[in-house]
Parts: sequence; C-alpha cells; structure tokens
Amino acid sequence: MDESWLIPYADLLTLLLALFIVLFAMSSVDAVKFQQMSKAFNDVFTGGTGVFDFQSPLPEGQMESPDERKEDVEKHDEVDGAKDFEELLAVQNKVNSYIEEKKLKDKLETSLTDEGLLVSIRDNVLFESGRAEVRTEDLNIANEIANLLIMDPPRNIIISGHTDNVPIRTARYESNWELSVMRAVEFMKIILKNQQLDPRWFSAKGFGEFQPVASNDSAEGKAKNRRVEILILPRTGNDPE
Repeated sequence: MDESWLIPYADLLTLLLALFIVLFAMSSVDAVKFQQMSKAFNDVFTGGTGVFDFQSPLPEGQMESPDERKEDVEKHDEVDGAKDFEELLAVQNKVNSYIEEKKLKDKLETSLTDEGLLVSIRDNVLFESGRAEVRTEDLNIANEIANLLIMDPPRNIIISGHTDNVPIRTARYESNWELSVMRAVEFMKIILKNQQLDPRWFSAKGFGEFQPVASNDSAEGKAKNRRVEILILPRTGNDPE
C-alpha cells in the first residue's frame, strides 16, 4: 500500500500546529506591556492621562476660535498703536521745544496726524526764491533738525517739497515739479550728512503746487504753500532691515 500521502499530511499538521501556537501567543499579551503600550498611544493622541480626561496637546491659544484670535490681534494692535503714538508725541514735543527755543514759530510747525508726525518748514527758512540749494546761513538749522530726527529704533521719513501756483520757468527748472523735487532732495542731502541717520530710512518727493495747505489767492497763502515737509511715519513692520 502506497503511504506517500503521509508526508504532505504531516507537513500540513505541522503548519496547523504552528498557526495555533502563533494565535495563542497573540491572544496572551502581557498585561503590563499592554498597559504601557496603551498609555503611550493615549499620550500621543490625547496629550493627557485618559481618553476623556486630558489636557490639550496644542499650544496655548491655538484652540481659540477665529473671533477670539481676531480680538487678541486687535488688542495687540491697539497696544502697539498707543505706544507708537506716545513715541511720536515725544518726538513732536522735542521738535516743539526746539522751535520755541529758536523762536521759529512763524517758520516751523508740527502736527500729529493719522499719517504720522508732520514737520512743516517754510521755504524762506531754507531757500532763495526760485532756488533749491539750502542757503549757507540756514545750514545750521538744517543740521539741528537732522539731530532731532535721530531715533532709536529709527523710523521711515519722507521729505517732500511744495510750491505755490505761480508758474516758474528758468534755465534750471522748467516747472514747479522740478523745483519742489530738487528742494526736497537738496534738503535731504544736508540732513543725511549726519552720520547717525541711515539713508535707507529716507525718501524724497515733489508735489509742485498740487497739495496746497492754504489759498493761493493771497501772498500769505502762497507763503504757506511754499514749504518743505518732513513726515515721520508710524511703524508698519515693513521697515528696512
């Protein structure tokens, strides 16, 4: 009688025995090891000591609603805005003290606006009529104004030139545009001779006669419109590095 079938039958029984041993081993997990593994998974997925009793694994504030985060941002901006206003007010007081000391009330004035601190300088303080070069006798005033612009940390500053509406056409300046731009540039060049001022924070503009602060119908109004303005900007976060 052929008994060759016993060999594969024996192999099959061996495999079945091995399978049952593996299944038994899997069903007999060490209780201590199971608890340790359970705790590890619980810590990873909940950040607490239990499934229902846990602390948030997220950083504080990250679970806030969008409205709550918006409110926090607005409060932060209000605090920064108030601090910024106080800093600009301190600079204004410093400039006003200089104006008072030098008796320049009829030539310089300051105003604190939403755009920043504005210092306005009449053109007869710095320039001859129809010219953009700062007069030699006024260089000292320009240098003292430069000292007033030293701030730590520094701020963006825009220097702008303005004229009245009387047309100008000379060999050097074909219009009030050119004159206003060059007055701003020439004044800025004097300011930046101060080594404590960084040119990266400065820019110059010219508006010609197109941003008057008074009527050009009178000599007094024209005199007010002929000016150089220094605008010290609020901090925006987009400052030069």
